[in-house]
Amino acid sequence: MKELTVKAKIENLAAVLSFIDERLEALGCGSRQQTQIDIAAEELFVNIANYAYSPDSGWATVRVEVDDDPLTVKITFIDRGVPYDPLAKADPDVTLSAEERKIGGLGIFMVKKSMDDVHYEYKDGENRLTIHKKL
Repeated sequence: MKELTVKAKIENLAAVLSFIDERLEALGCGSRQQTQIDIAAEELFVNIANYAYSPDSGWATVRVEVDDDPLTVKITFIDRGVPYDPLAKADPDVTLSAEERKIGGLGIFMVKKSMDDVHYEYKDGENRLTIHKKL
């Protein structure tokens, strides 16, 4: 397990993605899977940076773990911001046109569709959102 803790600010997104990509490349992750993981990681980190501590700021931890059978990467985003389960919100109706849909929710929807599993828990004063992707 490897962890990176940074201020939950948009300007730290590149460091977060670099941290994740280093681990994925060491595992021989394919470019398609890496892109899917990067998009999900960007969505989740940006949400923490924009909303978890608003209007203040705080810290975010990104934890990368690997399971061997089957080879799976598990990435957990941890913050001590306002308790919020983004998975509890209903998925947007993607059959509607962009003009007919409510604003918001597409990012988390894309994360749920592109990952093999997404799990949220609030534990010990922390939001913990974990994504799993089989490699």
